[in-house]
Amino acid sequence: MLASLIDLSAGLLLVLALRKPARKLFGAGPAFTLWLWPVLLGALPWLPTLPARWQLLAPVIVLPGTLASPALPGSAVAGGVPWMALWLVGATFALLRLALAYARLRRRCRPLPPELLAHCRHEHPTLDPRRLRLHSRGPAVLWSWRSLILLPADFTRRFGAEQRVLVLAHQQAHLARRDPLWSLLAEILAALLWFHPLAWLALPRFRLDQELACDERTLHRNTHDAGNYARTLLASTGMDAAPVLIPWLAEPQLKERLMMIRRDRTPTARRLAGYLATACVIGGICLAAQASPRVADPSGRATQDLQANLRTQPRYPKASILNKEKGTVMLQVLVNPDGTVKAVDYDPKASTTTSANLIAAASDAAMQWHFNPAMKGGQPIESYARVPVKFQIDTLPDAAPAADSENQNAKKPEKH
Repeated sequence: MLASLIDLSAGLLLVLALRKPARKLFGAGPAFTLWLWPVLLGALPWLPTLPARWQLLAPVIVLPGTLASPALPGSAVAGGVPWMALWLVGATFALLRLALAYARLRRRCRPLPPELLAHCRHEHPTLDPRRLRLHSRGPAVLWSWRSLILLPADFTRRFGAEQRVLVLAHQQAHLARRDPLWSLLAEILAALLWFHPLAWLALPRFRLDQELACDERTLHRNTHDAGNYARTLLASTGMDAAPVLIPWLAEPQLKERLMMIRRDRTPTARRLAGYLATACVIGGICLAAQASPRVADPSGRATQDLQANLRTQPRYPKASILNKEKGTVMLQVLVNPDGTVKAVDYDPKASTTTSANLIAAASDAAMQWHFNPAMKGGQPIESYARVPVKFQIDTLPDAAPAADSENQNAKKPEKH
C-alpha cells in the first residue's frame, strides 16, 4: 500500500507539472488524458507481473508437536492498525458525504415541463429526452447509470436559441466523453485520499481540464460559433462545484475557458499526436513494470537466515491435525533488500495441499522470517525465494524403520 501511495503521488506531481505545457502543445483533450497516469502508477504494485526467477530453498518440515495459535504477521501490523483505523474513519466519512450529496441531487430531479422538453427536442434533435431532468443546479450533468442532463426552469429565458443549442451541445459532449463517470471516479479517489494534500490540490484542476477538453470538442464541431460560445459563458452565472455534479460553468473556471476559446484551436494532427504520445507513455509504463525482472542478477540467491527463522517455525493447526490434513505448501516469498519479507504467496501448482488452514499457518510464519537477500554489485537487492513447507502427520520416514529395529531387538531373548 505504501508503494502504491508513493507511485500515485509521483503521478499526481507529474500531471500537475505537465498539464499546461501539454495543453499548449497538443490541446485540451490530450492534456486531460494525463490524469490516467496517477491511477495507473498507483495500480502498478497490485498488477500481476511476469514469471520471475525463484530460488528454491530447503524444505521446512512441520510436525504436530505444537499446535498453532492465532497470530498476526509481526509487530509492524499491530503498529499500523491505528493508522489504518484513522484512514478508514476519514474515508468512510468522505464517502458518506459524497453519497449524501448525490442522494440530495437525485431527489430534487423532476421531469421537464412539456414546453421546455419541446424546445430541447427542436433545438437538439439528437439529444435523448430520457436523460433530461429539471433541476435548480442546471445546466449541469449528473452521473447515473444513464447520466442525466439537468436544466433549470428558466432555461429558455436565461439563454437565447443559439446559446441553448451550444449549452446542450456542450452537455451532450460530456455524455459522449463519459465525463460523468470519470468525475465520479475522481471524487471517490479524492475521498479515499482524504489525508493527501495533492489529491485536494488536483481535484479542481481535474475538473478544469475536463471542462476545457469538453469545450474544445464542442468548438471543433461548431467551428463558426466560438464568439457566441464565449458570450454564452460570459452571460452565464457560475456556481460552486458540487460532488458528482458537472456544472455548465463553475466561477473559477471562467478565465481559463475564455482564454482557451480565444486561442487558435489546436490542429487535428497535433491533437492525434498528443493522444498517441500519451498512449505510448502509458503502454511503456505497463510494459516496463511487467517485463523488467525484479531479480536483476540471474545468479542472485536469497537464502534463509536459519538462526532467526527457527524461532518462528510454522505451527500445525489443531483443526488440520484432527482432520488429518497434510501436504506441502510451496511458498513464494518476496524478500526486501534488508532481508525482511515484503510479500508471501503460494504456488497452487507446486503445492500438494489446498487446505486453507495449512496455507495460512505457513504464510503467517513466513511473514515473520528473515532472509539473506540477493546481492548485485556488492549491494543487496530485492529477490525471490521458494520455500516448501511440508506438514506431516506421521514422524519422519527414516524414523519408523529405526524405531522398528529397536523394538525387534528389544523382543529378542538373550542367549546364554
